[in-house]
This record gives sequence, structure tokens and C-alpha cells, in this order.
Amino acid sequence: MTSKKLLNSVAGCADDALAGLVACDPNLQLLQGHRVALRSDLDSLKGRVALLSGGGSGHEPAHAGFIGKGMLTGVIAGAVFTSPAVGSILAAIRAVAQAGTVGTLLIVKNYTGDRLNFGLAREQAQAEGIPVEMVVIGDDSAFTVLKKAGRRGLCGTVLIHKVAGALAEAGVGLEEITKRVSAVAKAMGTLGVSLSSCSVPGSRPTFELSADELELGLGIHGEAGVRRIKMAAADEIVALMLDHMTNPSNASHVPVQSGSSVVLMVNNLGGLSFLEVGIIADAAVRSLEGRGVKIARALVGTFMSALEMPGISLTLLLVDEPLLKLIDAETSASAWPNVAKVPVTGRKRSRAAPTEPLEVPESTAAGGLASKQMALVLERVCAALLGLEEHLNALDRAAGDGDCGTTHSRAARAIQGWLKEGPPPASPAQLLSKLSLLLLEKMGGSSGALYGLFLTAAAQPLKAKTDLPAWSAAMDAGLEAMQKYGKAAPGDRTMLDSLWAAGQELQAWKSPGADLFQILTKAVKSAEAAAEATKDMEAGAGRASYISSARLDQPDPGAVAAAAILRAILEVLQSQESGAPFHSQTEEKLLVKARNNRRNGQREDGGSKE
Repeated sequence: MTSKKLLNSVAGCADDALAGLVACDPNLQLLQGHRVALRSDLDSLKGRVALLSGGGSGHEPAHAGFIGKGMLTGVIAGAVFTSPAVGSILAAIRAVAQAGTVGTLLIVKNYTGDRLNFGLAREQAQAEGIPVEMVVIGDDSAFTVLKKAGRRGLCGTVLIHKVAGALAEAGVGLEEITKRVSAVAKAMGTLGVSLSSCSVPGSRPTFELSADELELGLGIHGEAGVRRIKMAAADEIVALMLDHMTNPSNASHVPVQSGSSVVLMVNNLGGLSFLEVGIIADAAVRSLEGRGVKIARALVGTFMSALEMPGISLTLLLVDEPLLKLIDAETSASAWPNVAKVPVTGRKRSRAAPTEPLEVPESTAAGGLASKQMALVLERVCAALLGLEEHLNALDRAAGDGDCGTTHSRAARAIQGWLKEGPPPASPAQLLSKLSLLLLEKMGGSSGALYGLFLTAAAQPLKAKTDLPAWSAAMDAGLEAMQKYGKAAPGDRTMLDSLWAAGQELQAWKSPGADLFQILTKAVKSAEAAAEATKDMEAGAGRASYISSARLDQPDPGAVAAAAILRAILEVLQSQESGAPFHSQTEEKLLVKARNNRRNGQREDGGSKE
């Protein structure tokens, strides 16, 4: 079956695409009656050389995206993957000639249809007395043995547009531009690789690949490459591509060796994510520099695509300082990237992280006792969260990826590892601040951010005092921060519901003579009741808010986890107060409930993604 595409019609898609580009760019104009785009300031080019290029549509932003001062004068577009008509090419040549230009250079990719049609238009224009030259660009480095047709024209053609445009802007003559860009084209190579094919509007994909295969050395029209390779890591694929491109036994290789200076182009063939392109770019830079190659400039983006093909091409151009100045010359072309005019290789790519503020040392006996108590609390919290991992994941599956338990377990293991490094701070403010940083770095997801916000804010009131009113104020500050940045409110079916319920009970700590354990016990029970009540709420925040409330028939996992943390804290403090060993009922209660639910045929997958 044909692939879905956002079109008005298959027949008119090339016209519509070019019209859309021109409509949004005041620097461009269409040539009436033809699929031709020209600079809107054409009359300002009097006395200079005009540059025309083009080819089939489907390679966007090539070629019209490279029209502008310092690059192309105009572009002639064919239908998708089809050479433009001779009549349109000739019309473009006449238009720039009538604007007073002193000659026209046609920059043509090496494909039979393009050579024939641009060549015929050139002959006709010359017969009319218009000075026209043509350069045919073949930068494909795929073929180890050259065929009669020669190397295909690929993304390196865009670099020729840039060099020729800089020369024309500087007032260089037609013959000299032709000579110089022809020399530059011989010092350049491109190689592509793709995860799958593309499909011309109205047609099926041009070739099929197995799930574990890549196509190496393919062109930009959906044609197959020189060979198929197995899927591998990005680093391995890039290394293979560079090996192939620079191997002297390859007749179409680029003579790049240690000490060479190059311009690197990392070109998205149309369908790769920005994330993948960035990974490939990093791999290419590291691999080239590892070979002793100096990267003078790196251009990363989409320059010459093949519709929606999920692939990448790498282009290497050998450069010296004079050529680099032409690459760096100013241009107004919309698709040319804003590249820094400094070398990539040799630049410092990182800076030292800021040092953390110094902490007040703790060396008192009371501090050591408090530190031990903090460690016991944290160990119990970690044990509770690790024991609930599967239960929390089950509750979370209805709202998305089912990883709430995994996320909390990741936090627990991070805390356990931190405790092994040494005793935690005895100062509550320092402890909460340290935990905040740890969870922000190790926990991940929105849960890590929310806990980090809560702990950072809660630490502030505890810097001055650590009595019960201060702890109540700490709870208030944490809740306020979570609401401010998380945008959740009580009743939205999130972890905030448990914490909010506990915070309301802890307000009693602000009263004179407040009883620590009586109030904390009520707070924990309120938190647990609030967590259970979330199963009847409609999600108003978090990932669960996008899920139908009919599917959310179990408690929110974030709220359950928060209540379990509070229960673990209470149990440790009570056991220390009584001097007797404690036996946690937190996981047991929840897991027994989960088993009962399963026996009763109830689902165990509900809750919001925190």
C-alpha cells in the first residue's frame, strides 16, 4: 500500500511545496508559468554572474532553500525525483540574463536526466548569445569501482552552491568560478546510510529492509545502495562509513588522512529524529578526530533530503584557509546554517562544574547521634520503597509506562549507595538539601523533580530552627513548591494528595505542647487514607490526566509511595522512642491488599505517572 502523506494532490505536490516556500520568504519570487524560484532582488545582480541549480523535488530544503545573497540566484524544480523541464531551465537562464547578469553557471548533480535537460537548455541559451557554463557534481563515495555514469551528485552539491555563491558575490567572472568550483568538487565525498526506504507520493516504498538491516551507499531518490549491513551502534556505523569513504582502494574515496583539514556535513536524509542526528554528529566528530583529522567546520541538519527517508549522509570536503573563507562568507539563504567561524577541533567543549557551597562541619556527639537516627530513617524508607516496586509499577500501568515503582526503587538504591559513602548530615536542613540533589540527579522523571523541589523548599525553614513548628513549616514550604511548579492541587490524583493530607495534620505541631507521635501518627493515617481515596478521583495533573477516568480504578502510585515513606519514618521514630525492635507493616498491608484484589478479580493497574 502507498504511504500516507499530507498533500493536496500527487500531481500538484511539487508546485504546492515551492509555492509555500516562496509565500513565506519575501526574498524569493516565482517565475510565472514555470516551477522556478528566483531571488526577488534579481535586478541588483547586474554585472555579476548568476548561479542556477535544481533537480527533482523531494530533496528539500535543496534546492530552493539555498537561494539568496551569497548562494544561488535561482532554482528550477522538477516533479518529485524527476529532472526539471528544459523549457523551465531555459526560461530561468533568460530571466537572469535579462536582469543584466554577465553570465550564468548551471550547477547540476550527476544524474542522466539532469545532465541532459540542463545541458540542452545551456546549448539553446548559448545559441541565443547568452554566456552559460555548466559544472556537473559527483560526490558519491559509495562505489569502489567507478561506473561509466560516474559518481552521483549528493549533499556535497550544497557546498558547491556555497563556494560558487561566495565567488559570484565577490564579483569573480564566470570562467574563473567554473574553474575553481570544478577543482573543489574533486576534493569532496559523500556517503549515505538508511534504516529504510522512502516513498514517492502515490507510490509504495522503493525497497524493503529487514528489521536488523541498514542500506549503505544509497542515493537520494530511494534507490538501493551498494550493500546491506547489520544494525549496529551509531559509533560502529559511522566508523564503517568513514572507513569506506577514505579507503584508498575505493575509486571514489576522499583523500582524507591524518593531518587533513575538512568541512564535515552531517545531513539528515529526511526522517531521522534530531536526537539521532546529534548522536551521529558526535560519533563523526570523535571518529574523525581519533584519526587525526582536523574538523574546520561542522554543518549539522537537513540540507538535501530524500523525502521521509530515515537515514544520514556524511560529507567531507578538504579545505585550506582560502576555501574556508568562501564557506564562511555571508549568505542570506534560509537553509544555510549559522555556523560559527571557528574550528571544531581544538575547541574546549566543556567547563568545570561550579563548586558546591561549603557546609558548616558537624563534630558534636549529639550530631553523631542525630546522624545515626537519620541513617536509620533513610534505610527504612529505602527498604519500604524497594519492597513496593512491583506493586507501584502495577498501579502505574494504566496511566502510561508503568515505571513508578522502578523510579522510586532507583531513588532508594541511590540513597543506599550514598549512605555507604559515610554518615548523612545531622543537620536536617543539610540532609534535605543533599537528598534533593541526589534525587534530582539519580531518580529521574517528574517524580525526581517533584521530590527535589519538595526537599529543597522544606530545607529552608529548618536552617534556623528544628523544633516541631519548624518541621510543620518545612512541610508547608515543600507542598507550596510542589504546587507552584508541578501545577497539581489536592484532589488531582497525584502524590500531592497524600502529602497534603499529612501536612494538614502536622499544622498541630505549631501549637504549644504538641505531641510529636500522636500528631505524626494521625498525619500518616491521613496520608494513607488520602492515597486510597485517589482511586475515586479524576486525574487533574500528571500523565494520568490524559487517561479516561473509567480506566483509573486503583489508587495513584505516587500517592501510595508518598504515604509509604511517611509510614516508614513514623515506624523508625516509634521504635527508637520505645527502645524495642520494630516490624514494618507498610509493604505487608499493601501487598496483602493487592493479593486480595487479584483474588477478587480486580485489576492492579491504576494511577498517575508522576
